[in-house]
Amino acid sequence: MNRYDEIRKAYRMSGSNASLYDGMMTYSTPLGKAICNLVWNMDGERNAAYLEQALSAIPENFAGKLLEVPVGTGVLTMPVYKTLPDAEITCLDYSEDMMNAARQRAKQMGIENVTFRQGDVGKLPFEDESFDIVLSLNGFHAFPDKEAAYAETFRVLKKGGIFCGCFYIRNANRRTDWFIKNLYQKMGFFTPPYETEFSLRQRLYNMYEDVKVTHVEGIGVFACVK
Repeated sequence: MNRYDEIRKAYRMSGSNASLYDGMMTYSTPLGKAICNLVWNMDGERNAAYLEQALSAIPENFAGKLLEVPVGTGVLTMPVYKTLPDAEITCLDYSEDMMNAARQRAKQMGIENVTFRQGDVGKLPFEDESFDIVLSLNGFHAFPDKEAAYAETFRVLKKGGIFCGCFYIRNANRRTDWFIKNLYQKMGFFTPPYETEFSLRQRLYNMYEDVKVTHVEGIGVFACVK
């Protein structure tokens, strides 16, 4: 069983007791699947594809320092960290509730090389060039101060380090755009302005040396080297 087979298996197993959020993120519950299909035009393969692309920049035997922001409930990344026992991982989130869920998941999975910090991505509590990898899954579309978030994730990344992840981009799927504008944004889950694939690529090219940007439906996926 390869790395991604193990991760997919962990996602499927989370469905038996998953919250609405976790079930949607992992495409593992009937309601989560329905939301993914309706809002994001995602089936199981597309959902797995964007996550695997976002995580592919992390080496399989990575043993350096990684920052994840935001960690959310950890449902997407704790199965990954289980495969990286020699890494030094820091998970940050503004929400104590989300972070507590991630902390509990790490404990249940026996992961001991992860520490948790409450904090704001717009003012990260770390020194310059502290991390070899900065990972951000499905967070930037919610950050209220995106300019600060881009600046701070760049600041704490070492020269030659990797910035990777994914988030919602507009103009890639019209149905998704409608739901974001008329539902998610009004509920406070998402905060404009949003990148397009073109604007994201241009922004990252202006900041990083080596940039890869693609998308799966309305989710932009990126990996950059500082």
